[in-house]
Amino acid sequence: MASAPSSSALSAGATGAVHLPDTDRDLVKILVAGPFGVGKTTLIDSVSEIRPLHTEEPLSEASARVDDLAGVREKSTTTVAIDFGRISLPGDIVLYLFGTPGQERFRSLWDDIAHGALGALVLVDSRRLDASFDVLGLVEESGLPYAVAFNAFPDAPRHYGEERLRRALDLEPGTPMVTCDARDANSSVDALLALVDHLVGRFPAEAR
Repeated sequence: MASAPSSSALSAGATGAVHLPDTDRDLVKILVAGPFGVGKTTLIDSVSEIRPLHTEEPLSEASARVDDLAGVREKSTTTVAIDFGRISLPGDIVLYLFGTPGQERFRSLWDDIAHGALGALVLVDSRRLDASFDVLGLVEESGLPYAVAFNAFPDAPRHYGEERLRRALDLEPGTPMVTCDARDANSSVDALLALVDHLVGRFPAEAR
């Protein structure tokens, strides 16, 4: 499977910076999307250079009756509005990361959260590919360019080839597809860089 450009030179979240310096920067809103329990909150936590904002609540018996916990039985909380973080990339690009709830019952929030976004990083769990279909449908309906990142869970199957996964998710040939570990800052930044490269490549050189 393709990998994103290396981010070994980056030290995400290590600067302790709160305010951006007074320089010209490109501020970009990015969605971090994916099904329930795929690692969106974890990815934003791993890369954010500011203290992330979370709107997580404990899972209740009521929510367990409507949320599919298959494959994520160990999960005890869920995002009920957004996760938010920020990361500065080389080239004076600043990504504002908005994590979206992954359950169908929060679909009404989608249009508000997606407003103004330039693209989306869609996290996928290869152990339960079907859980990603609704989210991919929402992203495609919105017209947002996106990249797919398979979160490398320890027990995720390793025998799927890239073409098989691309067919299973019905991805366009030009859609970037990478593997990442949402717990690891450099790995997560690599996934975001794959999306940024995809977004940049969609615009003529003059516009860039």
